[in-house]
Amino acid sequence: MKIIQTIEVRQIVTEKSKQALREAFLAQKQQLMRECDQLRFEQKRLEKTGKYSSSLLKQHFAKEMDARMEKIKLLDFQLEQLHILPLGSELKEREVQALIDVEVGDKWENVISKRAIIIEDGIVKEIR
Repeated sequence: MKIIQTIEVRQIVTEKSKQALREAFLAQKQQLMRECDQLRFEQKRLEKTGKYSSSLLKQHFAKEMDARMEKIKLLDFQLEQLHILPLGSELKEREVQALIDVEVGDKWENVISKRAIIIEDGIVKEIR
C-alpha cells in the first residue's frame, strides 16, 4: 500500500544560497515599493476624477499601503536575520508530498517518522 506523507525540504546555508536569498528578499522589497508608488499614483488619479469620497479613498489606499509597508518591515527583519545566520545551518524551504510504501510487518513509527530532504546549492545532498 502507498500513503501520502508531507516531507520537509531544508536548505543548507552556504555563501551562494545566502546571496540568492538576499537578492530574492531585495527583489520582493523593491516590488512592494513599486506597488506603493503605483497606489499613490492611483489615489491621486482617482481623487482628481471626483467620483469617490476623498476620505474613503484615502482610507482604502492607506490600508493597502500599510499592508505593503508591513511586508517591507518583515523583509527588512528577514534580511537582518539572514546576515547573522551562520553558514552550514539548515533553513526550512518548503514542504512536498511523497508516496511512501507501507507493507505488512513495517514498524508504524518508522513509517510516520518525520522525513526530510536536505539541499545544498540546488543539489539534493541527503534524504533523511
